[in-house]
Amino acid sequence: MFEKILIANRGEIALRVHRACREMGIHTVAVHSTADSNAMHVRLADESVCIGPAASSESYLNMSAILSAATITGVDAIHPGIGFLSENAKFAEMVEDHGFVFIGPTPEHIRLMGDKITARNMAAELGLPIVPGSDGEVENDVAAMKVAGEIGYPVLIKATAGGGGKGMQVAHNADEMAKKLSLCRAEAKAAFGNDAVYIEKYLGQPRHIEVQVLGDGQGAVVHLGERDCSLQRRHQKVLEEAPSPALNAESRARIGELVTTSLSKINYRSAGTIEFLFENGEFYFIEMNTRLQVEHPISEMVCDMDLVREQLRVATGAPLGYEQDAIAIHGHAIECRINAEHPETFLPSPGRISDYHAPGGLGVRVDSAIYSGYAVPPYYDSLVAKLIVHGATRNECLMRLRRALEEFVIGGIETTIPLHQNLIAEPDFLNGDYDIHWLERWIAHR
Repeated sequence: MFEKILIANRGEIALRVHRACREMGIHTVAVHSTADSNAMHVRLADESVCIGPAASSESYLNMSAILSAATITGVDAIHPGIGFLSENAKFAEMVEDHGFVFIGPTPEHIRLMGDKITARNMAAELGLPIVPGSDGEVENDVAAMKVAGEIGYPVLIKATAGGGGKGMQVAHNADEMAKKLSLCRAEAKAAFGNDAVYIEKYLGQPRHIEVQVLGDGQGAVVHLGERDCSLQRRHQKVLEEAPSPALNAESRARIGELVTTSLSKINYRSAGTIEFLFENGEFYFIEMNTRLQVEHPISEMVCDMDLVREQLRVATGAPLGYEQDAIAIHGHAIECRINAEHPETFLPSPGRISDYHAPGGLGVRVDSAIYSGYAVPPYYDSLVAKLIVHGATRNECLMRLRRALEEFVIGGIETTIPLHQNLIAEPDFLNGDYDIHWLERWIAHR
């Protein structure tokens, strides 16, 4: 096992990785920007290194600074966390070239799944169902219009290098198509430095279903069931639950076996998530995230497994050591993403936290790196806490979640706690009757 690991991230995920390391007797090194010098992961780590100013481009995305910190502190491996460099194949290669272990998939797998067209083609080769659309990048607007006409409107225009909901536009007819193509290309160019796009059929009322997987790089792959991530605003997930209210045992087993069989063919290593749209009983591959997900705790709760611990184990070259039938899904779990935002306008609300009280009790977990007196910086993602609740049934989970949200206190800044309180009282949500467009309709009409 590793003796010392550098955590190349910040916030709650850095703290999450630190905790798993400490429970395994592994020393940790925290890296941080000047804005995060008082962050909780910095306070708790065995060592810390400042790697640059507040701007993430000069700190958490600064590969040279991170590798220098790893060299200076003499670590064995680097865990990239979530976001930042976690799906950067070049960084993974640099980590390995410098003699460290990258705790995640191989650079080849990251690169393979990082481009949406390549990932889509690979998914088709592996036998995963895909949404009807262009075979790859559309070379020009004429080609794009032709594909749209063949598969039928509405269509979704997507940046090949997209992510985080950016570089996506829906066109309902040919007139919209002409306008949205240029808009999507411009957005993609600004966000990713690449204006290549492809076309997919736009599904009307799908669910967003993703399957959590874990592989050892030696052919063994298991899944931890599915998560329903359909409650989204501007393609950003707001609340997730596991298992999905929309799936039955048969469809769950079918997609789980399909995913694990596919990934075992390429000897996938570490944690990963394959995302699908689900409509009328059919699954359609969207993309694969070759990293840990923000919502991974709900899979941990229903499967009694520490995914970060498993990432660390397989990164040493250890086999999984268990089969799919050893993983049993029990109960129900829901995660609420608590952001430092106004609950109605969604404007960012950085600032100093005056009061903080995390809910507790049976089946309640809070993943957060904030504390009373902590100043939430304005430079990064607005996520400040994840409230994860587990119950024997979905109804028990909902009742426990309602109670936990009532207990949760974060003073001094605006948060989305009231949004979640209103959301989980809605009849459609209580009945599990929602799709990926439901939340935005609800927000628009409340």
